[in-house]
Amino acid sequence: MSMNDKVRSPCVAVCALDENDMCIGCQRTGDEILYWTRMTNEERREVLRKVAEREKKVAL
Repeated sequence: MSMNDKVRSPCVAVCALDENDMCIGCQRTGDEILYWTRMTNEERREVLRKVAEREKKVAL
């Protein structure tokens, strides 16, 4: 994938926000989901880094 390709959404079609405003499917916050289409690729990559960290915490 080239750096110019759009970073794809981590959505897994399990869309439900928990009491902390975190999607139980993709681990994004409500705001991250809301603004995803307006984010730059670098902003999206930062969200994906945060998602990876959240997934590690959930796995513990």
